[in-house]
Amino acid sequence: MDYELTAKVFKALGDPKRVQIVDMLSCGEMCACDLLERFNFTQPTLSHHMKVLINAGIVQTRKKGTWHNYSLNEENMKFLSNLIQNLIQNTEECRCHTIEKSDCSCSNESKETCDAINQ
Repeated sequence: MDYELTAKVFKALGDPKRVQIVDMLSCGEMCACDLLERFNFTQPTLSHHMKVLINAGIVQTRKKGTWHNYSLNEENMKFLSNLIQNLIQNTEECRCHTIEKSDCSCSNESKETCDAINQ
């Protein structure tokens, strides 16, 4: 798993406005002017949000005249969906399979305290 790329994607989705933009784009391509109508921010702010989403590979852009049309990057969205599935499941690629596990030794604690700490 590429942890740097994963963190970049999650960071891009860490803003509620960007999550709303992704949700809106799930219905299909939208012009920047249509996106702007639905938010209470300026065009430069929209450009910033779109730049973050594009750099994370979530959104792609197509210029049409003076406007930009945005859509989800379908291939990367499938990758993101698989990434989330792999992140929450115990698969062969899971990092836990490469980490040596040690025994818990709670020599100075009672068994009940040790069990409570390890839960």
